[in-house]
Amino acid sequence: MQLKFTNHFISRLEDIFSQSDYILRYEKGNFKSGYCLLKDQKIVIVNKYYSLEGKINCLVDILRSVALDLSKMDDKNKALYHELTQTEIEL
Repeated sequence: MQLKFTNHFISRLEDIFSQSDYILRYEKGNFKSGYCLLKDQKIVIVNKYYSLEGKINCLVDILRSVALDLSKMDDKNKALYHELTQTEIEL
């Protein structure tokens, strides 16, 4: 899958989180990977000072590393989630 570094694409990624159990927040911080993932509390924190490309890369990395409950998602978000997690990402 080819990643698109646009505002529309990051909105689609944020929609996946909004329909899941995870809470997505943008905060300042010095995270080594650009994000912090609190799995027990289901909170995702992404460095708000990252560029658009950096934020998208972080969100995709997180989506590939956690298992989400698909029963709450609509069909468009399920399709995007499956595409992100099942295929190789091209930059």
